[in-house]
Amino acid sequence: MKQNLYNYILGIADNSLILGQRLGELTGHGPSLETDIACTNISLDLFGQVRSYFQYAAKIAGDNRTEDDIAMLRKEREYVNVLLVEQPNRDFAYTMARQFLFDIYHLLFLQELEKSKDLTLSAIATKSIKEVSYHERFSGDWIKRLGDGTEVSKAKMQDAIDGLWTYTDELFHQTEADKAMVAEGIGVDVTKLKETYYKKVNEILEEATLEIPESKWFQKGGKEGIHTEHLGYLLAELQYMQRAYPNMEW
Repeated sequence: MKQNLYNYILGIADNSLILGQRLGELTGHGPSLETDIACTNISLDLFGQVRSYFQYAAKIAGDNRTEDDIAMLRKEREYVNVLLVEQPNRDFAYTMARQFLFDIYHLLFLQELEKSKDLTLSAIATKSIKEVSYHERFSGDWIKRLGDGTEVSKAKMQDAIDGLWTYTDELFHQTEADKAMVAEGIGVDVTKLKETYYKKVNEILEEATLEIPESKWFQKGGKEGIHTEHLGYLLAELQYMQRAYPNMEW
């Protein structure tokens, strides 16, 4: 029970940790000042959620590890985020498409996690829902703005959706920890979110005059610690200070 709960929390938190780091890379590089600040704030929201999850995970572990140790000092194969969130910021359309495809899932997930028998996870979900509701509106608006914009913006957004679609199905795969926590009434059965997820995604893509990808081929592995080549480079930057100056404290 204890180990499954710990692993389950990592499975939730790593998604926000890695996506928050990706968005943080955009600080100072957004297409406009307002958008730059918005992306930075979303990154900070995600890191705030991660702190709550990792503080709880450290308490469960009970081995003197801190939230920083869990966040910064694991090896690449020990991170269990989905492949979607580790994809790089190729251009602004790609960044917003990645955000959108995760935000729809994230909000649905948190709305169910709020019902958890674990009062700590339920409380984190309740607080996070307010933030993620804004994230979903922000990224959804950009999907529609770029998709139904110029020929260039439409082409870039369509290319981004097509390229990232292959990573969406993994959101609904269950790990052993997931199954154990669902059985305990603590975790969310993500398989039950799939239909609603694609319905919501497709509605917004249609409103944005974008084509819904027909590909049935999907990639997976992140939840089992098998990642794309992009994660190693991201972790090298994320972990640099902790590894260069061990036991450093602010």
